[in-house]
Amino acid sequence: MTLSLLSGSAHPQLGQAIGEILGVMPTVCEVERFPDGELQVKAGPLHDGDVYIVQPIGPPVNDHMVELLLLIDACRRESAGRITAVIPYLGYARQDRRTASGQSVAAQVFARAITSSGADRVIVVDPHTPAVESLFDVPVEMLTAVPVLARALEKHIGEDTVIVAPDLGAVKLAEHYGSFLGKTVVIVRKTRHSGSEVSVDEVVGDVAGRTVVIVDDMISTGATIRAAASAVLERGALPDLVVAATHGLLVRTNSEDPVFPKVQRMLITDSVAAKPTPEVPLEVVSIAPLLADGIDRLHNRRLLVDLAMRR
Repeated sequence: MTLSLLSGSAHPQLGQAIGEILGVMPTVCEVERFPDGELQVKAGPLHDGDVYIVQPIGPPVNDHMVELLLLIDACRRESAGRITAVIPYLGYARQDRRTASGQSVAAQVFARAITSSGADRVIVVDPHTPAVESLFDVPVEMLTAVPVLARALEKHIGEDTVIVAPDLGAVKLAEHYGSFLGKTVVIVRKTRHSGSEVSVDEVVGDVAGRTVVIVDDMISTGATIRAAASAVLERGALPDLVVAATHGLLVRTNSEDPVFPKVQRMLITDSVAAKPTPEVPLEVVSIAPLLADGIDRLHNRRLLVDLAMRR
């Protein structure tokens, strides 16, 4: 089958960068938006092709999710031989279980929708939880951007640097960074009160007089990062804080307030289109080579073991 690359409207620059690495001209895709908000997509020709659709599900999440479903369906109706949804950032992944009576499990709803639309395989990068794989009825390849970001972090760290997990959910991720960089891990225990408000209960480990790198899989409103930054500074960490995260959504809840007032430098990938953050020097590290490598290996039926997220 011929490799075909198709990019949705969520992040065409990333799709273009992947295509340049692979030496593949992205397939023409038309997305029309009607006055009432409906979408109509057109893709092709794709007959018997090995199709990879690049579409992160970042803000506006619902629009980009619907567009992905329609793109998958359009490719299926064009008789594509195999369809792989390349979703660098998987929106709704945090809603993988119920935390209160009456809630939906949105991650499962959309996983089923992606599968039923015609996707034969899914590629994601550093999803919020590895359990996402179990929600799909098709193979899910979970890649990690940790080595890419860790290499970019090397110039910002010293002998006294420690890696900080801003909550218990980020411990395995922090250990991955710590192993790659040869640094110890400190854990912040937090309590979340709302989508934009958290408080710190405890800091496990010594940060006094040390350079701190706070790592997470994603930054949305920044509440978790702010709370962790305040906690380590109160315990004597050096003030030049560094943050690294795969997915930089950088959603503002109040446009008048700085989102990250205590962070000196932030490293994110281009899993979603980066937003400017004038309060913090932002360094964007591309995962186009990572995704291009993954696509090339899948197309040629080679293993992705060394690209995969640690479980």
